[in-house]
Amino acid sequence: MRAIKLLLAAVAAVAIGIGAAPAARAQADIKQQISSASLLEEIKKRGTMRVGLSTFVPWAMRDTAGELMGFEIDVAKKMAEDMEVKVEFVPTAWDGIIPALIAGKFDFIISGMSITPKRNLTVNFSIPYAHSGQQLVASKKLAGNFKTVADFNKAEVTLTCRRGVTSCAWIQKNIPKATLRQFDDDAQASQEVLNGNAHGWMASAPRPRFLALDNPDVAFMPFAENLTKGDEAIALRKGDPDTLNWINNWVLFYTSNGWLAERNAAWFQNRDWKDKVAKN
Repeated sequence: MRAIKLLLAAVAAVAIGIGAAPAARAQADIKQQISSASLLEEIKKRGTMRVGLSTFVPWAMRDTAGELMGFEIDVAKKMAEDMEVKVEFVPTAWDGIIPALIAGKFDFIISGMSITPKRNLTVNFSIPYAHSGQQLVASKKLAGNFKTVADFNKAEVTLTCRRGVTSCAWIQKNIPKATLRQFDDDAQASQEVLNGNAHGWMASAPRPRFLALDNPDVAFMPFAENLTKGDEAIALRKGDPDTLNWINNWVLFYTSNGWLAERNAAWFQNRDWKDKVAKN
């Protein structure tokens, strides 16, 4: 009886082994397919990471020698360095940059692109690697002692913005008592602060801060933090969890060790690079 039980156990083990072998091979095949389909593996084999971007100061811009420089350029170069590949930049008009990504013109968009639900329907986003938003720069002459939003919320206060942008809507909602003057471009709106005709100008970061840095005797930043917050992320085509996982962990790593904050401060908190930018 004992011999029969041992024989049956042996037969069962063999059957399980026979059945498990195809399953194991199938699992290995799936892993191989996922790996081979990964953009990350494709980039490593190609030896080049292709990045789509549009030029926006100080995200990406041309220096006097015609080379690209800026925060995004530092980010892309560091990513390529960690992949042990070269980086190729593909300058692309902003209104066509997502279609170009989907068409395979490049691998990633690294161009200060904010995460929005509408964009996320078309592309996947990494976790944020930068945070922008709206800033307000003020006139030292007219608002030198202003420290809170409430200080600006008075009928005698004049604020400026570029017509049709987020900053105008924010002022109307959060500083409703102030007199709001809207202009066709930021140059006109900001000049009113420099001329002493407006208490403050609100626009997307970092332009208000740059106005204060370039004109320290006339303008200042009354708030240390942005008045609104945006989340910028790296965009890639859908259906590639392996590559998205690598990028997310890359962002986490360089957020934790302070590298991203250091590079962001170098481009957004000072103007040491100003004279290196090519004149239009």
